[in-house]
Amino acid sequence: MSERKDVQISVRDVAKRFDSRGADEGITALSAVNLEILRGEFLVLLGPSGCGKSTLLNLIAGFLKPSSGSILHDGAAVAGPDRRRTVVFQEYALFPWMTVQQNVEFGLKAQGMPQRERRGVARDLLSVVRLSGFEDRYPHEISGGMKQRAAIARAIAPSPDILLMDEPFGALDAQTRVLLQEEIARISAETGKTIVFVTHSIDEAVFLGDRIVVMSSRPGRVREIYPVELARPRVAAMRVDAAFRDLVDKLWTSLRPDWRAETGDVAQPA
Repeated sequence: MSERKDVQISVRDVAKRFDSRGADEGITALSAVNLEILRGEFLVLLGPSGCGKSTLLNLIAGFLKPSSGSILHDGAAVAGPDRRRTVVFQEYALFPWMTVQQNVEFGLKAQGMPQRERRGVARDLLSVVRLSGFEDRYPHEISGGMKQRAAIARAIAPSPDILLMDEPFGALDAQTRVLLQEEIARISAETGKTIVFVTHSIDEAVFLGDRIVVMSSRPGRVREIYPVELARPRVAAMRVDAAFRDLVDKLWTSLRPDWRAETGDVAQPA
């Protein structure tokens, strides 16, 4: 099968199994996953807890290897971590002994970029994430939302092809989470980066995504892919539009059996 020019990541018949003490065959996290991620798109992986969303993200990042199948980045097999793919985790993962500016410069310094140049790049990115004026603060001196914005700036700094985001707003309060959704939507539009974003929030998926990949409960498979027919830039007022709410309802209907099986609760998740 030839690669189309607009396909940046190809996931081909991927399965991932983990050894488990006391289980003869271990745990199958993913089974027969096939997916193409297009250059410049915002792709959201949505599904219940334990469905393999983060496992798939870690396979794309190169932190894990498939038990079977393959993952290609621009036609070449993903064999391990690569600076063309950077990850933003739920935990902020900033170095506490470094200032915000130094954290953002870290990857650039590792690449050998001269100090003056990397300082300029870092300051520009801190402006993009609206942290100008906080360059010399340490992580313990800023809020959780600001830490996550700094982590996003650090991930973007080495100019990766793909930004992989593993529930990056999950640890934030509801108001900060909504504000950062708007920020990452804006940053996505401004940078044109390919973004793969893991979440279990339906509203978040619809607000951010160009396409939403709905995964089944374990072993995770691609159940359905929904295009998001909403204009960009994404703005807060869209959340009450009929098209937005209709897609939220469709996704809830698709996922409801898995959430009911997982929790025993039929209440709609936030």
